[in-house]
Amino acid sequence: MALPALPKVELRELGNTGLKLSCVGFGASPLGNVFGPVSDDEAIGSVREAFRRGINFFDTSPYYGGTLSEKVLGKTLKALGVPRSEYIVATKCGRYADGFDFSADRVTKSIDESLERLQLDYVDILQCHDIEFGSLDQIINETIPALKKLKETGKIRFIGITGLPLGIFTYVLDRVPPGTVDVVLSYCHYGINDSALEGLLPYLKSKGVGVISASPLAMGLLTESGPPEWHPASAELKSACRAAAVYCKERGKNISKLAMQYSLSNKDISSVLVGMNSIKQVEENIAAAVELATVGKDEKTLAEVEAILKPVKNQTWPSGIQQS
Repeated sequence: MALPALPKVELRELGNTGLKLSCVGFGASPLGNVFGPVSDDEAIGSVREAFRRGINFFDTSPYYGGTLSEKVLGKTLKALGVPRSEYIVATKCGRYADGFDFSADRVTKSIDESLERLQLDYVDILQCHDIEFGSLDQIINETIPALKKLKETGKIRFIGITGLPLGIFTYVLDRVPPGTVDVVLSYCHYGINDSALEGLLPYLKSKGVGVISASPLAMGLLTESGPPEWHPASAELKSACRAAAVYCKERGKNISKLAMQYSLSNKDISSVLVGMNSIKQVEENIAAAVELATVGKDEKTLAEVEAILKPVKNQTWPSGIQQS
């Protein structure tokens, strides 16, 4: 007897690309053992379960785990045994374990290395990774033209840029021909504690640029276990988020689910990218999305959490490289 079909996550159009991304995106940085070791079985199992439940968008970078994330993601996607057209892969260029290099020469070599690790003939999106650490004028005058050439070869389909400060996106998009940059990936700017990205969405829409938002849990701030020690947020912001998490827990609510649903609620954001490395995490994120689509979010608890976080709303941190 066939098992009943499980509800799948919704698909959303990505700018003018014609791509339809799952509203929950699979962030593959944890597959690079960034947050602890992940076995092949766990990696394959989590990607398989994500795909089975409608997640079709997978994001990685050669920087994650010093290229390991790309290798593991390549292996897990191959294990799916489905046609290449059924999933969307984004990787990045310009940021590597040994530093930043946005030169035309390096990013051109970078895609060949990434395709080999991913065991793919092309990626759907190639993104310049954390461009605030490079020269934005170099990104405009050298890196993006190199990516346009890669587009012509068929190795990449669309061009993206990523980073933390929102001003980098307008700086670049105002200085390149319309339609050159297809996608922006912003992180930590569309969550309960910081929704500054919202103010930029009409501008991005007017440019025909698709929007992906990563880190709905603000790199661990909006979790019961709290952020890692190195988290660059201020003591005040950490304390407020901790108070909000405790408030939720005392009422039998989960702040991470609430945060995920808050981020998913804005349909102008094509995909909310969240790191996953276990079937349990996949199931929790999909459950949050399905519940939001069918039942809605817990408006009462959300309003209470927003009140707790109001004094620190949109407080960010300088984009910086962690010194070991």
